[in-house]
Amino acid sequence: MSEMLQTTDLPASDADLLAQTAIAVRAAGAALRERFGEVVRYQSREELMRALAANDDTALDILRPRLTRLRPDAGWVEDELDGGALPPGEWWVVDPAEGNVNHLHALPDWAVTATLVRENQPVLTAVHLPLTGETYTALTGAGAHLDGRPLHVSRTADLGLSIVATSQARPDEDEKVVRRVGSSITAMLFDALVVRTAVPATLHLLNVAAGRIDAFWQFAGARADLLPGALLVTEAGGRISDIEGRPWTPQSESFLATAPGVHAEAVATLSR
Repeated sequence: MSEMLQTTDLPASDADLLAQTAIAVRAAGAALRERFGEVVRYQSREELMRALAANDDTALDILRPRLTRLRPDAGWVEDELDGGALPPGEWWVVDPAEGNVNHLHALPDWAVTATLVRENQPVLTAVHLPLTGETYTALTGAGAHLDGRPLHVSRTADLGLSIVATSQARPDEDEKVVRRVGSSITAMLFDALVVRTAVPATLHLLNVAAGRIDAFWQFAGARADLLPGALLVTEAGGRISDIEGRPWTPQSESFLATAPGVHAEAVATLSR
């Protein structure tokens, strides 16, 4: 995967496939919205995991049969913490409740995502935000859109004028990564205008694609929280790499997505 995700000529059916994928994530999002509102109380990690799984299962009961009918031979990945390269062929990479812990805490920052990966390249993605009704889509070579309207990254060319964001890849991260996250935030606090920190990653990446924020970075990370946004940002005209400016792949130890005008500055800040 290159710094700008590869674009290839795609069969016309991929556009229809994306439209059907968007319908599926909207249906799953509607089911999760019915479960949203009250803070879900839990007293142990086991109770938390059961609550998270209940949300996942609600969405997967809708997503799995619909997406399987669309691509019966495609593999299926639903573990939002999995990373690394996929085996050859087509795979559905799904996060049935991206930002699930926010949902449990009655916070609005959550979504449903589904991405089709072909030979380790994301070729289409649909991300639905049930509380706003917005659906973000991207198709390789055909651009990124919000409810049919084209998305474009920011034209900002000065990191000192930029809103930037980062996210925690997963709970219980090892000490080396935690310290690296902390030092990167400190560096950005010196160099950027405003630094936002929150989960999930996908929602920050939607904002990069829409030109609302200028850069997002994360250490480690999983396919499900980076692939949808990577495709959206690339198709909206942005750049992706690791934080040292090298081509990003799902095996990379860091991830950076920016407006083109601030990419070099962001790399310099995060690499020092």
